[in-house]
Amino acid sequence: MQVKSIHRYAKISAFKAREVTRAIQGMPASDALDLLRFTPKKAAGLVLKTLKSAIANAENNNEANPSELVVKEAVVGEGPTLKRFQPKARGSAGPIRKRTSHISVTVTDEIEIVRREDKPKKSKKKTSSAPATAE
Repeated sequence: MQVKSIHRYAKISAFKAREVTRAIQGMPASDALDLLRFTPKKAAGLVLKTLKSAIANAENNNEANPSELVVKEAVVGEGPTLKRFQPKARGSAGPIRKRTSHISVTVTDEIEIVRREDKPKKSKKKTSSAPATAE
């Protein structure tokens, strides 16, 4: 089952928030919460709030176990832009764009949790391309 939570009209540009959401996609929900708590960006707090809401929705509405949830998708789309003007020299005005975004987080319990520690490590062995000759 998939559960979605949306934070609309967040007061941050989508470009800044996408950097944070890219980091949590495919992670177990508990690991994503830990990562977001220690990320020193404004967007991390907004995404954290949205992720907590998605987990709570899954727990209360669908009786899902929070320890089994995985962040399937974390997307940031552009919202409306507020247009303001800043006075400039010689009576002119410069535009200011106050951007907003829509943060959407989808969690699911259908994907198997795979942590980085569980993945097999690839070994790098040097192999010589020319065979040794004995004369």
